[in-house]
Amino acid sequence: MGEIKIRLMAVIGFISLAMERVWGGRALETVYGRALPKEDGVYGEAWELVDRPQEQSVVAQGVYAGKTLHELWTEQRDLLFGEGLPDSERFPLLVKILDARDDLSIQVHPPAHLAESLAGEPKTEMWYIAEAAADAQLYVGLRAGVDRGSFEKAIAQGTVAEQVHAIAVRGGDSIFIPSGRLHAIGAGLLIFEIQQNSDTTYRVFDWNRLGLDGKARELHVAESLASIDFSDIEPQMDVPQGNVIALCEFFLVEKFVLAPRTTVGNAHSERFALLTIVEGALEDASGQRWERGATVLLTRGNEHLSAVLPSVVLRTSIPC
Repeated sequence: MGEIKIRLMAVIGFISLAMERVWGGRALETVYGRALPKEDGVYGEAWELVDRPQEQSVVAQGVYAGKTLHELWTEQRDLLFGEGLPDSERFPLLVKILDARDDLSIQVHPPAHLAESLAGEPKTEMWYIAEAAADAQLYVGLRAGVDRGSFEKAIAQGTVAEQVHAIAVRGGDSIFIPSGRLHAIGAGLLIFEIQQNSDTTYRVFDWNRLGLDGKARELHVAESLASIDFSDIEPQMDVPQGNVIALCEFFLVEKFVLAPRTTVGNAHSERFALLTIVEGALEDASGQRWERGATVLLTRGNEHLSAVLPSVVLRTSIPC
């Protein structure tokens, strides 16, 4: 019976959660054709796959419609996700779409050895650039010559941006952001973010602007200074290794460029995989079609989805 259920629900889609952000826009509507909650709202994030105490992905259709990702993870982990996975209370990954119409705050996530003492969670992530304006850039790491002393002075003087390394980017680029790396996403970027399941961010500089409530957003200067890797000087965008665009102990992300009628499936037949459709569209064995922007869960097994159009797909799995 279990094997029949796997075949019936080999591909699971979830309802996306749109999040208002002061730096956001309307690309979730204009690029991905999604209805947004408010006609005049600015939405910076879509949480495509999440298992957090306050935010939950809910299955959109099929046998498990209405079930949360947390329920699937806790109640049917071996059946749907595979064996030998992290023994975590919650699904260990989080997938987002980020629509940056303005610069994000300059921020850092705490490394694992410090996170608990700072009352936070470690967060390592990667970014895939889906679209980039002609002058778009990322702020990643520190400029040559910057040390903790000069950085602290810049905080006091409001000139932190001058201390951070800026990189010009274009669509199709990607970069790995380990915990401890100072970073910010610049204006004019549409990004897919794949990360550890964490929502801890320490802001060190927010461009002296006000939040959606008209008040300055909270900064976390002490926590940021404790977390920043001051040896991380002028990193560059990553160079793919074959299909692999990001690999760490928490996730493996591969990029596939598919012609129509070609397929992509699980990375390992006994483990789940996530497929994120950057461009094009995919179709499963039942004829269900998954459009640009969607992230779907391939359950344990050896399911393959076919490209309906020329497609670019990110496959995320947990390294064996």
